[in-house]
Amino acid sequence: MSGYTRSPKLLKGAIIQFSAPMLIPIPNIIIFEYNPETMTRTLTPWAPAERTYDEQGNMRELTREQKNALSQPFDPQESFTVSLFLDACDALEKPESHPVAFATGVADRISALEMLLYPPGDSALGGLLGVSVDISIGGGGGFSASVGAKAKAAKRRSVPVVLFFWGPGRIVPVRITTFSVEEILYSPLLYPLRAKVNLGMRVLDDNDMVTIEGVLGPSTASVKIAKACYKFTRVQKELLATANLANTVESIISLLPS
Repeated sequence: MSGYTRSPKLLKGAIIQFSAPMLIPIPNIIIFEYNPETMTRTLTPWAPAERTYDEQGNMRELTREQKNALSQPFDPQESFTVSLFLDACDALEKPESHPVAFATGVADRISALEMLLYPPGDSALGGLLGVSVDISIGGGGGFSASVGAKAKAAKRRSVPVVLFFWGPGRIVPVRITTFSVEEILYSPLLYPLRAKVNLGMRVLDDNDMVTIEGVLGPSTASVKIAKACYKFTRVQKELLATANLANTVESIISLLPS
């Protein structure tokens, strides 16, 4: 039975950055070379301020927020922690097909992830070469690039819009909160050939996306895409929670005496 395999086709996770030098957002896709085997998710519910006391030990008058201790005005804050493994050894077996990996190992992918922490603005590379270049090489050979003439950039101090893609059930806008890298093995030019990158990401909800993307804010196409992805993932959570009602009915029946 040639051409037939029982091995499942696996989707690869990715981090997608949207940059909009014009009005159309251009995705810069960083594909995971290997999907992490584990991922830590944390949900932190909103909590009102703690009660306070004066110098005499008397409790101060409760504010409206403190009186509504069970209120939940915002979605819980969700965060992810993942470890990504990068390896250029397979690419080095065919250097003619992977010239970037042959020259710099996995340094290009590490740099692509690092740049997610920097606010967009004047490019140092543009100052040297007269152009602004944004390039990332995915682990699976994916390639995306954008090249534009050097132009005077408006002052913006917000980080770019980033989507965390983990299959069709989880596509959410995130902010990279922590970044650490352990470089393993080096080329003769001291570029890393292997690396372990630890990423911490905080999910952005509608309230977070009010002031990002500079002055235009929520009117930009990239922010609209991010909001749509957040709502899409939220709807899937609600549908799965509703589907669990079938298990709840079965559990109640099992509690009844036979």
